[in-house]
Amino acid sequence: MQRTAVASENSCVHTDRRNAFVALAAAGVIWGLTIPFSKLALGWLDPLTLTVARFAVAAPLLAVFATRASLRAALHPRVIWWGAVFYGFGVAVQNAGIERTSVTHAALILAAVPALVALMAAARGRSSSTPQSWAGCLIAIAGVGLVAGSAGGSSAAGDALMFASAIASAAYVVAQPGVLAGRDPVAVTVVQMGAGAIVTLPFAAFADGLPTAAAPGPALWGFVGLAVLGSLLPFALYAYGQARVVPEVAGAFVNLEPLVGAAVGAGMFGDPFGSAQLAGTLALMAGIALTALSAEARPAQQTAAAPQH
Repeated sequence: MQRTAVASENSCVHTDRRNAFVALAAAGVIWGLTIPFSKLALGWLDPLTLTVARFAVAAPLLAVFATRASLRAALHPRVIWWGAVFYGFGVAVQNAGIERTSVTHAALILAAVPALVALMAAARGRSSSTPQSWAGCLIAIAGVGLVAGSAGGSSAAGDALMFASAIASAAYVVAQPGVLAGRDPVAVTVVQMGAGAIVTLPFAAFADGLPTAAAPGPALWGFVGLAVLGSLLPFALYAYGQARVVPEVAGAFVNLEPLVGAAVGAGMFGDPFGSAQLAGTLALMAGIALTALSAEARPAQQTAAAPQH
């Protein structure tokens, strides 16, 4: 009986790990579309207003999939704080960076997130990185560098803003497993999106006032894609995966975002994508796999309290 119970527990852990990887990979791929969507939407809205409008639309739609009890449980100061840091400051700064640089160059800067996650986790004394995972991180970053190649239309100011956004994203990834412990990932995402929109709203109103009505076209469709496809699914999927793996593993899947973003940027905006970028794609995938398979499956503090949804 004991062996059967152990086997059953191991099977559940394996399934949980697999589901987490699928959720994180899907989130990374869908997130790759957000940079091109944002680039289009910025033709209508300024960076701050885009942040507010995006999450003001997405949060109520996502709330339909959470219970009232789970939403009440997610109304915690720590949840709200990290929503303000990432969904407010981080995304607003990212929008400002995307406005000033190319799609592929923005994607390259975001590739620093996994390395920053590993460094922050190590600084807190909670690193689960192994030599293999560090090697995977370096390989993935090198791969993204090849994918991005020589991006046109970039600027030092845009790059600096993107890097500030990458720091906020990394801090969020490191902190989020503790925030999610015992809470519904979808409810947490709803509360954090709402916090980000509320925190950013006064700055948006002061800076630019009310936006003009949008005319049908690329800018409007970019916003719709960003608010619906780019917000409803990936943030909830990523929160689900984060609750079940250590931060370094979750951070590794962020590198799918620049891969997809660079590919879409090449197709939609004419950014370069040749043999060097193809080689970088292969290196990126290898780096993600190396990092994801080298660390422990679940955060120790959440093994018994991973939220289910």
